[in-house]
Amino acid sequence: MLVMDEERRTKFQRAYSNLPLEFRTEICLVIDDEPLTWNVAKLEIDNNSEKGKKILDKLFELAILI
Repeated sequence: MLVMDEERRTKFQRAYSNLPLEFRTEICLVIDDEPLTWNVAKLEIDNNSEKGKKILDKLFELAILI
């Protein structure tokens, strides 16, 4: 099981919890040619998946999260 940087996960969780419900179904980024919504990103990050790590990396790389 992957262990993601807890500080980055916490920042994601804080940002996600502050999103209005209608925005959570919007696409937040594309990973491996697959568009991902905030809801899917949360599921992947919560499950510590490899895709969840890629999502966190990309969100910080693009400065969506800082």
